[in-house]
Amino acid sequence: MATSASSLPIPVPHNKLSLDVKGNKTDLIICSYDDHFLVIATQIGSMGTILHARKEEGLSIHPTFQVSVIFGKRDEPILVACARQLIEHISSSGSSRPLVLSLGLKDHSVETLKGIVSAVIENRLW
Repeated sequence: MATSASSLPIPVPHNKLSLDVKGNKTDLIICSYDDHFLVIATQIGSMGTILHARKEEGLSIHPTFQVSVIFGKRDEPILVACARQLIEHISSSGSSRPLVLSLGLKDHSVETLKGIVSAVIENRLW
């Protein structure tokens, strides 16, 4: 049985923090893999809706972004908007890596998602 060494540092570079967002304890984990960024934000102690966001490659002057729900709530446009804001920030910072985002939230308000986006950007790994 052959095994190969991974090129990823062990552990994966990450930031982990807890903060209060509108009265809810919110845990954030931000991981930087060679080929993706992973952001987990939870107020429920587990993963929630999982989204994938990436910049479309093309010749257009204006970048286009694709966001899709992998698992979970497909009828929550605010979650898609959160992923879009983060992938736009990643892209404008010069990275072409896609984002996998997990949002396990008690509160899906605009204020909560703005707080999460701000905290992720303040603690970013891109």
